[in-house]
Amino acid sequence: MERARAAVADGLAARRAMACLDLTALGESEDAAGAARLAVGAKAAGVAAVCVWPAFVAAAKQVLAGSDVRVATVANFPDGDDDIAKAADEVARAFAAGADEVDVVAPLTALQDGDVGLVGELVQLCKARTPQGGTLKLILETGLLAEPPLITAAARAAVMAGVDMLKTSTGKVPVGATLEAAALLLDVIAEAGGRVGLKVSGGLRTADQAAGYLALCDAVMGPDWVTPRTFRLGASSLLDALEARR
Repeated sequence: MERARAAVADGLAARRAMACLDLTALGESEDAAGAARLAVGAKAAGVAAVCVWPAFVAAAKQVLAGSDVRVATVANFPDGDDDIAKAADEVARAFAAGADEVDVVAPLTALQDGDVGLVGELVQLCKARTPQGGTLKLILETGLLAEPPLITAAARAAVMAGVDMLKTSTGKVPVGATLEAAALLLDVIAEAGGRVGLKVSGGLRTADQAAGYLALCDAVMGPDWVTPRTFRLGASSLLDALEARR
């Protein structure tokens, strides 16, 4: 009986996670054909979004036309340049190319030096270029920031500036997502009344990892908070693990 209950719980968590998955292809060897194949798989699985390089947004959009799967892309990625005007221009071009969502990296050198104000300025510039219905996510690269007060301060600055979602990591640094960093971001989101979302990304490969982040969200935000609008899991190799559990 206990084993059966565990299997049911595992299946429920896997289905919840899949509905919130940003199926990602941001490797150096990606091409338009690969983005189209990714979109086909995403459409079949019913995930929340695909995340592809800006050059391949159109290829993904063509496949996903008429579906509920959104197309996300990246800006100021992955290095997080401190030139926020340039980053905002990249965001604008991405939306103009047809992206539904843009994940922009925070100005990391400035942020590591404690300049959280520039984070807010970046978000303000990018939100001004975000069309109605578009989603702006800010990547904080929490594995590089390390100090909890700095992560919290940066998250607060972004929320105050109007960001739609906070994101843990690019997935391009040694330390990606951690439960500890996600908890810090969720605390800030809770302070703001839950109106901002969370995207967990960086090193997600197993269904158990996904379930851990769902459980954390339920504990901090309540069991009804997690939806594709408020929560995402960004990963390139998580889909098969979730499909095996659901």
